[in-house]
Amino acid sequence: MRLIDFFDRGVSINPDRVYLEDDDVSRTFREVQTRTYQFANAIAAEGFGPGRMAGIYSPNCVSGFEAMLGLFRSGTAWVPVNAKNAIDENAYILDHNDVEILFYHSSFEPAMERIKVLCPKIQRFICLDLVGAEGPWLEDWLADAADTDPDVKLAPDDLVGILSSGGTTGRPKGIMLTQLNWATMIANFYSGMEVGPAPVHLLIAPMTHAAGVMAVVLSAAGVRNIILPGFDAKRVLDTITQEEVTHLFLPPTAIYMLLSEPGIEARRFPSLRSFIYAAAPMAIDKLRQCLNIFGPVMTQSFGQAESPMFCTLLTPKDHLVLGDPACEHRLASCGRPTLLTPVAIMDDDGNLLPRGDRGEIVVRGNLVMKGYYKNPEATAEASQHGWHHTGDVGYIDEEGYLYIVDRKKDMIISGGFNIYPSEVEQVIWAHPAVLDCAVVGVPDEKWGEAVKAVIELKPGAKLDPEEIIRICKENLGSVKAPKSVVVWDVLPRSPVGKVRKKDIRDVFWQNQARKI
Repeated sequence: MRLIDFFDRGVSINPDRVYLEDDDVSRTFREVQTRTYQFANAIAAEGFGPGRMAGIYSPNCVSGFEAMLGLFRSGTAWVPVNAKNAIDENAYILDHNDVEILFYHSSFEPAMERIKVLCPKIQRFICLDLVGAEGPWLEDWLADAADTDPDVKLAPDDLVGILSSGGTTGRPKGIMLTQLNWATMIANFYSGMEVGPAPVHLLIAPMTHAAGVMAVVLSAAGVRNIILPGFDAKRVLDTITQEEVTHLFLPPTAIYMLLSEPGIEARRFPSLRSFIYAAAPMAIDKLRQCLNIFGPVMTQSFGQAESPMFCTLLTPKDHLVLGDPACEHRLASCGRPTLLTPVAIMDDDGNLLPRGDRGEIVVRGNLVMKGYYKNPEATAEASQHGWHHTGDVGYIDEEGYLYIVDRKKDMIISGGFNIYPSEVEQVIWAHPAVLDCAVVGVPDEKWGEAVKAVIELKPGAKLDPEEIIRICKENLGSVKAPKSVVVWDVLPRSPVGKVRKKDIRDVFWQNQARKI
């Protein structure tokens, strides 16, 4: 099956049901399907199709989501960029992944001049919501396109898109996901979850990430997607109640904000069927609070962009262990392997380990990416011994539940986003007062882990910590910037002069198990 076939299945269930709506636009399944026909025909007229790359630079909105579906219909590979990234990082993603046509929202019009300079391969700009300085309005671009199905033939190994993930150097790698990868992900979800009739999905987190994935996955069940422009705790809670939302995804950071909303303990949410949390660790005490407030609906998944979303599932039924000392530890797990994705634990020599032993979490099967775009060395490294290596350390218990206990690398997950310390350190090292620095993740009730910079100054130098935070925000965006900065007289180093990050990290994690 092509990915777009799953959307078409949703059309067949109830073509006149509202499929997408935001604060400005509401469209039915049939209307969106017709627009994807127009989109695919229009992009073909531009000379694009399978084997070519198109980018989408947009906040959460109906037009940005429709553009994504239009690319799926056309076979042109989708290259999303996170609206919260720094402009230069998004420019690198677009250029490295050979994007030739860019669909952008007018709110990013000021960035387009910079994008034009840094991305010379882009031949065409289309503005999603009005006539742009760099190109036509999407509605004008679609006006003369045929509204019939172009029925583009796609093979299982053809690309759906190229997602981005940081590497050990901090530079994003292009993760090639195929029609078969997406079909496997969708099959994993439906084999492990009961969706129920007429689902209503609330899309809050960026549509470039897991929330957008869930909107696509649920399309096959005839979902109504309510798109919010961003996270506002009161509005989220009110919308769940008023619109009888059945499904939503949020990272733990946002869930913690919901739990802090005044009056939350007295509210009830009977419409909810599945409240998915992933992308970062969830504090167990907060999870207990969620179960008491939202009911037996909490759902956790484990995956990564290279093996997306559903390597394991901790279903709502798996969460029904409160008050049972023999099983309550299960809440610290991320569930059991899904139907089509074997999960195992491996040592450094490529040996699979028995239940209970700790090692690197590895996965295999048709969920695993095609490879890293233009990076065969990284692809080979991640695929040693016939398994995809996640870089996470964990174990599987006797009941088959997977527990993540540490990371092989220094990556920080803060608010559901992957942050690579070396990229932040490069910016800090450039400051004239800095002799050396280390960036580590420290425990944080709101973010799960917060980015902290520990700095050693040059002799006689002085530093304003707020200046470092400001510089990092300007160069990297607010997500990657340190939340706090401290100055130490001397950083701990190994005999060969290498900064010991583990020793630094341990100072902040003393007396608290690291929740990974």
